Amino acid sequence: MKKTGFVYLFLVLSVILTGCTISYKFNGASIDYTKVKTICIKDFPNQAPLVYPPLAQQFTEGVKDIYVRQTRLSLVRDNGDLELEGEITGYDLTPMAVKEDAYSSQTKLTITVKVRYTNRTNADEDFEQSFSAYREFDSNVMLQDVQDQLCSEIIEELADQIYNSTVANW
Repeated sequence: MKKTGFVYLFLVLSVILTGCTISYKFNGASIDYTKVKTICIKDFPNQAPLVYPPLAQQFTEGVKDIYVRQTRLSLVRDNGDLELEGEITGYDLTPMAVKEDAYSSQTKLTITVKVRYTNRTNADEDFEQSFSAYREFDSNVMLQDVQDQLCSEIIEELADQIYNSTVANW
């Protein structure tokens, strides 16, 4: 009798579990793919007073990469259903954590970008906004020695911020 009860319970649980599915999207995108199929990401020129030459291309590619990896949108040159454009407006170094000898022990590198987002299927979502991110590094280290790594981390954070503001609706 106990064996039959366990078999019956197992069959009932199997039917319930296969009939009910829970779906999670870990990329956070809330895109209606029946309406939105393409995205156009224009180049982000570097218009900051202090210019790091490879930054513009690295930033543009970093933004493209997050949309290609985390959505099913096709990247197009012009007239996408979604469009991102803008410019790098800041690349700033700020002394931080001043020591007793009046020298700073940390320096903060901040990158700021201005983004214009257009959603051709829902104009209510259009916006123009600035995003910024920073990393601190030891002032005893030359910027040239850490610049590539810092920029890579900052670009990744900025791309996440932009992604979350555009298609993740956070």
